[in-house]
Amino acid sequence: MFALALLVVSALALASCGGGSSSDAGESEGTYRVAVGNASFATDQQLGQTYLLHLKIRNSGRKTIPALTVSFSIKGDEGQGSNLPFGIRDPQPGLAQPDRPVWVLAEHYPKAVGSSEPGGAGTSDPKTFDFGPLKAGRSADVVWKLSAVRSGSYTLLYEIEAGLGGKAKAETGGGTSPGGSFVVDITAARHDAEVKDNGEVVEVK
Repeated sequence: MFALALLVVSALALASCGGGSSSDAGESEGTYRVAVGNASFATDQQLGQTYLLHLKIRNSGRKTIPALTVSFSIKGDEGQGSNLPFGIRDPQPGLAQPDRPVWVLAEHYPKAVGSSEPGGAGTSDPKTFDFGPLKAGRSADVVWKLSAVRSGSYTLLYEIEAGLGGKAKAETGGGTSPGGSFVVDITAARHDAEVKDNGEVVEVK
């Protein structure tokens, strides 16, 4: 059986990886070209299981991106109204904590692929992760480790930007804002499991 109290505490504690960012200080105004080389996340998931969300983002322009950022939100009013990047907001009035996680982010994630070190910092917006400057021609190849803790069908949206202050804008070769979505179905687990404080899912024997 899932430890609900642990889920809520973990979701709130891990919605941001690290403290606030100051990457928007002195941000240069302009438009920066990016390309998404890979975007993957399992579309059929089971409650209590852990999955990797993978994004490979390349600076396809000729100048350094001031601060590569990725923002997440679940589609719909409940997702847009939630303060969690991977959660929804319960519409019931009077709840002390209306945010409900759909996925819990594991501790020390996101990370660069193949690295043991955290790859992205949290920002003042808990839905946004800051990967810092990205030089022309370089790529950020990063993963988020997410544990499914709420069944249902969800569309997870992601948006890529070139800064935190609103001056630096990211666009694709077609002049559109880079981003995308994953349509995910989460079904009941086949065994009892719980989510630990660090976001890891373990089977209850």
